[in-house]
Formats: sequence, structure tokens, C-alpha cells
Amino acid sequence: MDTLQERIAGEIALSETPGTTMKKWRELFGISQVELAKHLKISTSTISDYEGNRRMSPGVGIIKRFVSALIAIDATHGGEVRRNLEKFNLPKASAESFYTLHDFSAPISGVDFARIIDAKIIANPNYLDSIKLFGYTLLDSLRVILEIAPSEYPKLFGTTNERAFIFSQVSTGRSPMVVIRVAPIKPRIVVIENLESIDKLAIKIAQIEKIPLLTTKISMEEMKARLNNI
Repeated sequence: MDTLQERIAGEIALSETPGTTMKKWRELFGISQVELAKHLKISTSTISDYEGNRRMSPGVGIIKRFVSALIAIDATHGGEVRRNLEKFNLPKASAESFYTLHDFSAPISGVDFARIIDAKIIANPNYLDSIKLFGYTLLDSLRVILEIAPSEYPKLFGTTNERAFIFSQVSTGRSPMVVIRVAPIKPRIVVIENLESIDKLAIKIAQIEKIPLLTTKISMEEMKARLNNI
């Protein structure tokens, strides 16, 4: 296994819910259960059982086959996902360097938050009225996916999940929404910085999770300056 494959396999093996982690990586690679099952020559129900954590934790052999299949199938699609991931497949470092937490001095509504950052609302505008935000977390999307351990995920929320996740370094919007889909805790709002076109799967996940999905063209520094004055 190369470095990227070892990292994926290690995350699955160390996860408290390895099936959930397997699902995250499968969806991150944009591979369906049917395609994966066909490649591995097993049934789709077997894939579903693993991802639903209904089977015993996969052993080393199964994890190795699973990871190898992701890489091989991606190669048939042109290898784009692997290339994007390897850009951020850097030496292990402190997870705190990939995200920043900020809490507001007083909560603000989802509508006011969207107005402050000049956001375009991509999905679920009707939920903004009922949301109160107590802070936000800035995240470097792919580096957080690759570097942060599942046990550290709650740290992204600080003291409350009543906050917005603001993602930078995003190419389509798919990867952050896939992570949110399989995570046990969800942010109230997701913001994608400086992205013209959002992946359809990202929008669908936002709709399923009932999370407003926003984009903004203002820079991360300008966003922080505006939000930190609240």
C-alpha cells in the first residue's frame, strides 16, 4: 500500500464505527455500492451491511481489498479523486492547524449570518429563520478529512453544535457534505467559500440533512473580519 492507501486503511481500522468510515470514503470517491460490489465480486447487501455496522468489524484483509478497490475504480474514472487527495496527503500535523473556532458574544440568526457574509443560498433557505448560531468553525476541507481522527471530530464544534461550518479549499462541495452526512453531529449551516458550481450530491445531502447550504465570494479573511465583530 502507498501512503494514501495506508492512511485510509488506518482510519477505517482505528474507527469506532469502521463501516461508517468505509461509507464516507466510498462516497468521497464517488463510487456506488453496486460498482464497488461488482469490483469486489460480492453482493451489494454485504457492502450495505458493512456500512451500516451490522457486520463484525472488517479485518485487515477486507480493509485492504476495500481500499485497493477504491483506488482501482477511481483509476478507471481518470484518477481525479486520488490526485486531489494526494495534494493534501501531507505529513501528519496538529489537527488544530486545519480549523479555527470562534464563538459569538451573542447568538445571531441564520438570516443575519447569511446577510453578513453576502451568501448565496443553495439549499434549504426556509430553515434559516429558525436557526440561532453561537459561533462558526473555519475548516480546510480535504486536510481535515485526511488528518483529523474520528474521535477528534467533536472538537470542531467547541462547546455547541449551534454553529456554522465554513469550508475552504473545496473543489466541488462533495467531500465536506459527505463527511457531514456520516458524522454523528451536524452543524446548523454549511458555507462553501468561493465556489461557482456546487456538486449535485452535496446539494442532495444538504436537503436530506435539512442543513442550509451557502456559498460566498468574499475572502476568508474578510469573512473572519465581519463575523468577529459580532
